[in-house]
Amino acid sequence: MFEIVQTDPASKARLGRLTTARGIIDTPVFMPVGTQASVKALDPRELREMGTQIILANTYHLSIRPGLDIIEAAGGLHRFMAWDGPILTDSGGFQVFSLAKIRKVKAHGVEFRSHLDGSPLFLGPKEAMAIQRALGSDIAMVFDECPPHDAPAKEQRLAVERTIRWAGECREQPRSPGQLVFGIVQGGSNAALREACALAITALDFDGYAIGGVSVGEPEPEMLRAIEFAEPFLPAGKARYAMGLGTPAQMVELVARGVDMFDCVLPTRVARNGTAFTRRGTFAIKGGACKAEVRPIDEICDCFACRHFSRAYIRHLLNVNEILGLRLVSIHNSHFYLHVMREIRAHLAAGTFSDYRREFLAHYVPTRRVLASRHTEG
Repeated sequence: MFEIVQTDPASKARLGRLTTARGIIDTPVFMPVGTQASVKALDPRELREMGTQIILANTYHLSIRPGLDIIEAAGGLHRFMAWDGPILTDSGGFQVFSLAKIRKVKAHGVEFRSHLDGSPLFLGPKEAMAIQRALGSDIAMVFDECPPHDAPAKEQRLAVERTIRWAGECREQPRSPGQLVFGIVQGGSNAALREACALAITALDFDGYAIGGVSVGEPEPEMLRAIEFAEPFLPAGKARYAMGLGTPAQMVELVARGVDMFDCVLPTRVARNGTAFTRRGTFAIKGGACKAEVRPIDEICDCFACRHFSRAYIRHLLNVNEILGLRLVSIHNSHFYLHVMREIRAHLAAGTFSDYRREFLAHYVPTRRVLASRHTEG
């Protein structure tokens, strides 16, 4: 299901191919986030035109609204949202972290109170896998517990124990035809917990493996260490997915650390505030500096927004609250993320990834306020 085509001699980066029921995914890959069965502000045609290979949707949110009965009546999630490519569904494990105020963790799962109307919802391994089976996703994630990065050591240990136990239960559940299942490694920034969790999860022999519990508020160096603690214990011959990451520079660095798959809400989330990604970092299009600029967002970008519209026009749209403005910035940012991954794959194939990594990081200036990320865009 996962083939390594080429490796980088100077890092752990790898060029790969992940085979799913709905096609082959070239890795490293970025997955746009479609939490509610829609990548915000973008339609399936635009996603295809910019080279999207796979998108992410969310089990918890879709089970609440619109509900499985409606999605199943439409013929499954792919037909419901008119997307014929692969879909990865998050299991709802992240909501154990993000909705901590309205849930209680139990031995066999998590009791939620709906964030919409307070109605009860129980999610455990069986429930999460049954929902993903009904959705018909191509890659289903096991149900796990994602604790806060600063949780006490005892809480981190208990979360790892539950994650391992729940993963075993998920492994035994039936799947939809052709559905792959990925295990998730937790453990915070504790090296021993990451190793123990990785060894236990990989012993269950899933189709791929994710590193969870990252980008949940911790400083970037701590996030990188968490990845580094887990990666050596993941099988080289299976896909590795860093959940909820990240900025372009983070993705370049994590590819170098052996990660194959990424998702993040940043491209569309910051677009709605008028922030655009470029090779030199981000900038605010709504700022006065763009008021009369007739050049595109990025002069070397070939996305639809940059081919047809100026900064001045997009700034005008944003400032008068025309929805086209945020759509154009969302198109550009999403295209940029996907283009970075295409460049990474091309340089891995050419054997020049190390040069690309050095040059990219030398020019990209991180912006502190867009560093916070995660993959649920509610």
